[in-house]
Amino acid sequence: MQKLINVLAVLSFLGTSGIIGGGTYVYLSRAEITENVKSQITTAITEALPGMLSGSMPELPKTTGGVVGAPAGGMSIPGM
Repeated sequence: MQKLINVLAVLSFLGTSGIIGGGTYVYLSRAEITENVKSQITTAITEALPGMLSGSMPELPKTTGGVVGAPAGGMSIPGM
């Protein structure tokens, strides 16, 4: 009976050590895991929607308009 209890205690210790070790690994490498998941999601989205993503972004204009000036009467604070 004592041998069975010792085996169960060792198995419990190994299981708890595995949980603590796995949790520590995930905690210490959480930044790499997050970046990996982000890149996988981005790749999956761009492969699933190739035409929609490129067509939704308008092109930047080559030239811009003139300078917009202040009103002729100058700037004033209403109610003062």
